[in-house]
Amino acid sequence: MKQVRPDSFTADPARGGRAPVALSIAGTDPTAGAGMQADLKTFSALGVYGATVITALVAQNTTGVQAVLDIAPDFVAKQIDSVFDDLSVDAVKVGMLSVPAVIETVAERLAAHRAPNIVIDPVMVAKSGDPLLRPEAVAVLRDTLLPLALVITPNLPEAARLLDADVADSEAAMRRQGERLLALGPKAVLMKGGHAEGDRSVDILVSDRDCLRFEAPRVATRNTHGTGCTLSAAIAAGLAKGLGLEAAVRAAKDYLTAALVAADTLGVGHGHGPVHHFHSVWS
Repeated sequence: MKQVRPDSFTADPARGGRAPVALSIAGTDPTAGAGMQADLKTFSALGVYGATVITALVAQNTTGVQAVLDIAPDFVAKQIDSVFDDLSVDAVKVGMLSVPAVIETVAERLAAHRAPNIVIDPVMVAKSGDPLLRPEAVAVLRDTLLPLALVITPNLPEAARLLDADVADSEAAMRRQGERLLALGPKAVLMKGGHAEGDRSVDILVSDRDCLRFEAPRVATRNTHGTGCTLSAAIAAGLAKGLGLEAAVRAAKDYLTAALVAADTLGVGHGHGPVHHFHSVWS
């Protein structure tokens, strides 16, 4: 399996020697397999300085979600302003936003700061099946936040829920749903095929220019906690370091596949354990 090391990315000389910075706007995971903690691990593994804005405190582990405490919208806004007032942010990954007021706040502040390279992972359900996005928040996410994105990264159930449609059951259906999501305003849509069947995992990147297919072996492991967070964070890391979207997606998929291959070596948790974010760093 191809190993993606931090120095495999090409830095943008326009930064003048400054470290690339990626911001994660997401909920937490105290067991650190998903959410904001997984994003920080991914940024670090790929050689990017990570900043964070916490949108919800989530009591969860590898077996399920026990409780969610949403952060007040005005405090979310203050966190975003604190980051952008001090750091030169090269990319933004947006994860769990569970309530309409927080979604609206994040959209408003990102637009105000003209945030670049926004990657939106429309987190709706935890790996355990527990809901993370309230039903009344789906329309707000679709209408106010998606149009700001450079790319959104829904899995097949999330894409279906955003479109109020059946889950795509073929690559052709994935393409069609990607095109429908593209019409909602993002510049690109990465339809993730992790929930599909078969021995190959196929993701499809849809934009107004073309439709690209990314394929990797489907890894036989139950340790898949945080895969969506990790992939979107890895895309943001690549964008922060100056990669184009296609190259960032390809590198991110290679990184996640290798992290899944190494996941069983961790032995963490009693449920769906985390992927191995530092597979190419730890000896």
